[in-house]
Amino acid sequence: MLMSESYIRIERKAAEVFLYCSGHWTLDSAHHITKAITRIQLPSKTRCVIDFSKVEGFDTAGVLLLLDLQEAIHKQGNLCELTGLSKKQQKIVELVKRGYSEAPLPQRKEGILEHIGRAAYDELQVFRDFLTFLGELSARTFGLLLKPGNFRLRETVYHIEHSGVDALFIIALTSILVGLVIAYESLVQLAQFGADIYVVDGIGISITRELGPMITAIVIAGRSASSYTAEIGTMRLTEEISAMKTMGFDPFYFLVIPRIVALMLALPLLIFFSDIMGILGGMLASKAQVDISYSFFIQRLQEVLAAKHYLLGMLKGPFFALIIAATGCFHGFRVTGDTESIGIETTASVVHAIFFVIACDALFAVIYTQLGY
Repeated sequence: MLMSESYIRIERKAAEVFLYCSGHWTLDSAHHITKAITRIQLPSKTRCVIDFSKVEGFDTAGVLLLLDLQEAIHKQGNLCELTGLSKKQQKIVELVKRGYSEAPLPQRKEGILEHIGRAAYDELQVFRDFLTFLGELSARTFGLLLKPGNFRLRETVYHIEHSGVDALFIIALTSILVGLVIAYESLVQLAQFGADIYVVDGIGISITRELGPMITAIVIAGRSASSYTAEIGTMRLTEEISAMKTMGFDPFYFLVIPRIVALMLALPLLIFFSDIMGILGGMLASKAQVDISYSFFIQRLQEVLAAKHYLLGMLKGPFFALIIAATGCFHGFRVTGDTESIGIETTASVVHAIFFVIACDALFAVIYTQLGY
């Protein structure tokens, strides 16, 4: 009985079946050998001997074919014995069997300190890349000063509307609620000492110096940083950014700088609007809780709230805007070639933007204190 005699020859001797393998069992001949293996039909419960002594060429593809041959014999209910392998061939077979074993290799457990260290290292890598991004942004901004014609005015106006005007409602609602909460909490304590009137001082100064800028920046971070990351990340997935570079357009001039300039112009105005809404919320709460009239509230506010508190709060706006917009754009450029990375980078952009805003606000608090403001 002869089957693909160049590679496998089958002979039956008494109760045994011998499969004599020959030729070159390599990747080039894998197709023919596979066809020969699929045509093998043996009676069940037969002892089979595979003789590999006449094989002239042998590589890892040949090992896989040999394993396929053994598996085909076992599936037909037969015992299988392998002979004729040289020591070198035996080592190759054992190595491939160990590498392709179905049993998974035991995984090394990661300790808590290693996990913390790895996470810290990853965050440092992201921070280093962010500094590189800021360096490129600075270089493009300097180039824009030399060539003002590269500034995209239309895109900047669009982003002022999208990131500023469209955010007025949510900022107003958030600020009014914050003002209400602060007024109610303050009045509970001040009423014990008969100092209800000082709620105006607390609301006015706390909202204009700290809470107004902070609440506005956090809302914009959650709204605009995520939007910038998703927009730029989608453009990376659809290879629009690569197309822009191919046509000679700099993505920084079209995608990054208009968003940053727009937010730096819009955020101080949003902070001023947030201050007004927060004070309005405190005024409504004061009227409802202890019946402080609106006219008296405004008169007292004019006495205790100097213009510098508004200005010191609004001064934080451009810095917060730069942090939020740069973080959102940076994470947008980090999106890789799958949709899952958009969600990952969007989440990271919001978290990092809020963290940097809080850190920047703490730095401003230290500076204002040292300067006596």
